[in-house]
Amino acid sequence: MEYKNIVVAVDGSEAAEKAFKKSIEIAKRNDARLILAHVVDSRTFATAETYDRSLAERAEEYAKELLNNYVNKAKDAGVTDVIRCIEYGSPKVKISKSIAKNFNADLIICGATGLNAVERFIIGSVSESITRHSSCDVLVVR
Repeated sequence: MEYKNIVVAVDGSEAAEKAFKKSIEIAKRNDARLILAHVVDSRTFATAETYDRSLAERAEEYAKELLNNYVNKAKDAGVTDVIRCIEYGSPKVKISKSIAKNFNADLIICGATGLNAVERFIIGSVSESITRHSSCDVLVVR
């Protein structure tokens, strides 16, 4: 089976970096489109934004900078078809149900752990949720 539309979830963590590197190999091997997806978890700063209105702007700037960096790395590595995707909401829901569907993904690649250890402890990991709710193949990179 060949993969043609690969979504890789990136958040700036070490696990996401490993997932990204794996996605480069797979995208090149399959001559696939690479969709670099970052979900700004708007729930985490919704209440804090009452005190600091610039949080959303800073989160968006971080996301743009992060994805631009990954796009450059992907193109330098030889992947020619690269798309940026920034969404807002819960990464657990957006990656498996929205982003993958919108881009007709046949593979989602994510790191085993992300940046939010507190949420992982309380309600489970993003990678676990992606694996459980996705309608396509999922590769969790350790």
